[in-house]
Amino acid sequence: MPPKKKVVVEQKVILGKASNTLKMGLVGLPNVGKSTTFNVLSNLSVPAENYPFCTIDPSEAKVHVPDQRYEKLCEMYKPKSKVPASISIWDIAGLVKGASTGAGLGNAFLANIQSVDGIYHVVRAFSNAEVIHEEGDVDPIRDMEIITGELIAKDIQHCDKVIEKLMPDIQKKNLKVAKDEKAIIDKVREILDAGKAVRDGEWNGKEIECLNKHAFMTAKPVVYLVNIGKNEYIKKANKWLPKIKKWIDENGGGPMLPFSAEFESEVVDEAQSTDREVRAKVASGMGANSMVNRIIGCGYKTLRLIHYFTAGADEVKCWTIRDGTRAPGAAGVIHTDFEKGFICAEVMKYNDLVEHGSE
Repeated sequence: MPPKKKVVVEQKVILGKASNTLKMGLVGLPNVGKSTTFNVLSNLSVPAENYPFCTIDPSEAKVHVPDQRYEKLCEMYKPKSKVPASISIWDIAGLVKGASTGAGLGNAFLANIQSVDGIYHVVRAFSNAEVIHEEGDVDPIRDMEIITGELIAKDIQHCDKVIEKLMPDIQKKNLKVAKDEKAIIDKVREILDAGKAVRDGEWNGKEIECLNKHAFMTAKPVVYLVNIGKNEYIKKANKWLPKIKKWIDENGGGPMLPFSAEFESEVVDEAQSTDREVRAKVASGMGANSMVNRIIGCGYKTLRLIHYFTAGADEVKCWTIRDGTRAPGAAGVIHTDFEKGFICAEVMKYNDLVEHGSE
């Protein structure tokens, strides 16, 4: 019998701009642990007080993406300069119910969300009487529906504005390009009216080109960060996790990472070091593994970012590209002239280099 053909799983096209400098935004209701999470991820310190809107302007940090291959190359070449892969993370102030109509500090924060390329949706699943909840009690399902509902409402508003601008060109000039765009926006509106996200629709190349121009909020990929209590995290037990997973699966899916901002913050305080190995040892001594590396790596992967290396005695550097970028485009990340005048690329596999010990 002939060998079976390898089944190729078709990867869904990611919406959004094709860029090598993409941003993830921490999004959620007030007091769910966004700023504490940002501080842990970034080694920076932004306000994390116990009241709504303690973050007004978004804080931004470039966070190094952990990669053992990069560490090995640095060990091998002992370079003068080391440049790891990184991802930009924004801490965006808390949304509240009605933000799409201006509640809280509504529209400004929604504009901040629009400027990022992917979302870390921080969900509160811990109880703490000392940390007030915007809605009065802890209910992660309700909270996720509020955030999702506000983003959908804002996208609907955007659809209406786009159609309003297109109508004169359709009614007075009968422009085909305007009619084609309206048909796509009408399709978007139908999906949003059904309570679904733009990213969950089926789109062809022409439609994707149009969607990327409008940067719909619900087109952005989402990673759900479920913030549970320290003791629950150590014991790996929280009553909300199965319900949250079920809701995510029923609403388009996406990665779900349970973690504890309280636990991670204590690890940082105890370690008194930015060294990942030191922090890992402290976390293990406290009874659980840190989730920081997984959170960063998951955001990087969700944006479909990968990197290749250049290595030598002068420098070991990670060059970030979107997954699927062809060789000329990858060369263009180093310098645009390399892409314009591209002839060929001489490359080697990391595993071959490690196996043989040298070039």
